Amino acid sequence: MTSKSNSDGAKHGRVLVGPAGWSYSDWNGIVYPSRRPRGFHEATYLAEFFDTIEINTSFYNPLRPELAAQWVERVSGNPHFLFTAKLWQRFTHEEGATSADELSVRMGFDVLRSVDRLGAVLLQFPFSFHNTPENLIRLKGIIGTFSDYPLAVEVRHSSWAQPGFYDFLHERHVGICNIDQPLIGRSIRPGERTTSALGYVRLHGRRDDTWFSDDPEMPSHERYNYLYSEEELAPWARRIEHVAAHTKTTFVVTNNHFEGKGVVNALQLIHMLTHSKVHVPETLRHRYPELEAIADAPASEPTLFPLPPK
Repeated sequence: MTSKSNSDGAKHGRVLVGPAGWSYSDWNGIVYPSRRPRGFHEATYLAEFFDTIEINTSFYNPLRPELAAQWVERVSGNPHFLFTAKLWQRFTHEEGATSADELSVRMGFDVLRSVDRLGAVLLQFPFSFHNTPENLIRLKGIIGTFSDYPLAVEVRHSSWAQPGFYDFLHERHVGICNIDQPLIGRSIRPGERTTSALGYVRLHGRRDDTWFSDDPEMPSHERYNYLYSEEELAPWARRIEHVAAHTKTTFVVTNNHFEGKGVVNALQLIHMLTHSKVHVPETLRHRYPELEAIADAPASEPTLFPLPPK
């Protein structure tokens, strides 16, 4: 999606919508074809449908430079494509990160940045990260360390929903990530805030029965096993429009990834934001026939339960 004007002539920035990650075994035969042609790569495939993907692996370990270079090549067919990447959890969820850790992070990110494929670095903090003087100092230090990257901060506890915090980010030219998550206790509520030229939105799903579950027998993917309805997405489309009206570039990431549900919702959001039909993966439309109504072309094979166009 490129810049556009709204009804009162105000200019909107770019909005790039896409899923969080791409390497999920449960996407086989749902998002990706069961029989993959020679040379198939998930990122290349997704870049046919989306202009962004959020890199999740960089949260668990620093992104290896050689891998980053491969991914750049994989998405080269889409000139509009930008990655976003989560900062290593050693900085956001742990303490004691070293200068060597910083260097490891930079080596991978700089490969993406050097070819203008790095749209944002996301500092995602856990719900347990509350707004305290100590945590604010810690956050200030992390932002200072990586201030040369386009940064966005995701906090999940409502103690951060304060004007002073948003001013703190604005002064440092750091974006705020507006999130949709299960509203349990002091979970931060949905918003449409902007604190820099970078807008960021993440949808996690609304599985309030599994979000904070510590059941060892509960599969981790159940936290993200949620499909938003169009009625639930509509308010977010309006929030995204508001964010885009106050930013240069806005990234919208669907993290409800189980069995491709986030891919479905990302396509639906693109349709809502552009008011145009969208390119739909062939395998996905068979699993989720509700996509027929927004697809830009008929299915190559009839779906089992086709829906009438809207």
